[in-house]
Amino acid sequence: MKKVFLGMIAGLLAGGVGAWLFLRHHESGEPEAHKEEKKEASHVQHGTNGETLLKLDKAAQERAGLKVAALEAAELKPEVKAFGRVLDPAPLAAGVQEMFAADVQLEASKKEAERLKLLHDQNQNVSTRALEMAQAAVARDRIARNAAQLRFTTTWGSAITSIKDLEQFVLELASRKASLVRVDLPASEKLEGAPKEARVALLSAPEAPMEGEFLGEAVSADPQTLGRGFLFLVKGKSLVANAACIAWLSLAGEPEKGVIVPRDAIVRHEGEAFIYVQTGDESFERKEIELEHPLEKGWFTEELKPRMKVVTTGAQQLLSEELKGEGGGE
Repeated sequence: MKKVFLGMIAGLLAGGVGAWLFLRHHESGEPEAHKEEKKEASHVQHGTNGETLLKLDKAAQERAGLKVAALEAAELKPEVKAFGRVLDPAPLAAGVQEMFAADVQLEASKKEAERLKLLHDQNQNVSTRALEMAQAAVARDRIARNAAQLRFTTTWGSAITSIKDLEQFVLELASRKASLVRVDLPASEKLEGAPKEARVALLSAPEAPMEGEFLGEAVSADPQTLGRGFLFLVKGKSLVANAACIAWLSLAGEPEKGVIVPRDAIVRHEGEAFIYVQTGDESFERKEIELEHPLEKGWFTEELKPRMKVVTTGAQQLLSEELKGEGGGE
């Protein structure tokens, strides 16, 4: 009887231990099952052609704050890319002041010579020698004035010398209400005629172009590029002198047809630029885009079609979601 009783106790202990081990194993398996469930809930899918798609239902789109917009059709004149720099207005201002000072000096000497001649002709105690000296001063000041004008013209060319109110022009540059930019083409770049206009941007901020008014051709080639140079006026902008610039020169010809991609639609990853195109009510596809033609409202491209819908708000969230689903992290 005693043996039977001990056997029953041993059985109960063995059963309890077995139940405890089963429960521990079941509890420890729950996180793994939860992880597997989360993995299956990934929004990343692959299309029939191997493309990567993000699937988000309406509720998920609202939680992410996604907004989409249809691309608008646009046209862009033919253009060529070139590089240049913001010119320091100090040498230009010095040249203008030299010309004006020479003009003032010449005008003063002319009036003095005219006064002495009048007195000399009226026999009012003005010697012939004094009159001749005054006339020589006029000739000397005229030569100085012509030399100053010649130096200015050979330095800046007709693009600048033909400006009507040159003093006001220089004042705006000196007060940083406008900027003068020189753009140079490479010697290998052949350009028929002259550009009509240009979009100019600092090399450090190529996505923010400014309208450049074409003034004329530079009188000399840049010693580094050895190509043609052009002068542009950027109004209402204060650019640091000698800052490096990039420019897109507009040319004559049939405009290119494409669309404008809003800046907010662009995301960057590993040095490349992408957008998310809505391919269905609940599907989005990432597409690479070349950023070659910046405009005020975005980037011009021929790669996309008008009325295509792209994500303009929340594109970065989509990229993060895609990278998570592919195991690449954020």
